[in-house]
Amino acid sequence: MNLLDLIITPAFAEEVASGVSDPMGGLPFLIVMFVLMYFLLIRPQQKRAKEHKVLLGALKEGDEVVTNGGIVGKVTTVDESFATLEIAQNVVVKVQKQGINQKLPKGSTKI
Repeated sequence: MNLLDLIITPAFAEEVASGVSDPMGGLPFLIVMFVLMYFLLIRPQQKRAKEHKVLLGALKEGDEVVTNGGIVGKVTTVDESFATLEIAQNVVVKVQKQGINQKLPKGSTKI
């Protein structure tokens, strides 16, 4: 008996060497990988999408926002799919609501 026999049993080593293995041996690994991918990639993305939908639903006149393009402005009007932003004195831009990235705290913009 050598040291390697304590780590890998001779019967298992013989099975692997002969090329015969359990066809379901990789299934637990695949399940663990799927669960890991779900918690690291899919779930956080769904959470961000839900938070963005809530943000757009709660958008109202007077809110200060940042668009996906980096434009900072104050919301002047909101309808079903568009919002009008005042980005400077007497400069008004109409953007899609989906293009609004985040809401800023009051007083962040100097318009």
